Amino acid sequence: MTRKLKETYEKWGLDMNLNKTKYLCNGKTHSNLKLDKESEIESCQEYKCLGVIFHTSGTDDKEIRSRVIQTRKCIACLNGILWSKDIRKEITLNIYNALIKSSLLYGSETRRLTENNKRRDEATEMDALRRP
Repeated sequence: MTRKLKETYEKWGLDMNLNKTKYLCNGKTHSNLKLDKESEIESCQEYKCLGVIFHTSGTDDKEIRSRVIQTRKCIACLNGILWSKDIRKEITLNIYNALIKSSLLYGSETRRLTENNKRRDEATEMDALRRP
């Protein structure tokens, strides 16, 4: 399939940058893919695509940890606003929905929802909601 993709690219005048191209196989590790005598695609253990981390183990643990860390950083940056008495609750809730909740739940549609993952998300969410 990869050779076919490369041939199609070449037909359209496009080149594959084999130095940047890598592949990930879920569940086990593989050796590098040989396209032809001089072309080879390297395998990798994890990669980030559109902000979501994929890993060979097929678990979402690393992605969820990354989302929680990013959300907690967002909460820390917004601490002054979230604790301010000058801002109405409705505005604080809008800030929460726009910045904090969206950061935490980005890509959650594709994650496995286990009890442990659910507790992590809820704990981070409650940390943000307790502040105002």
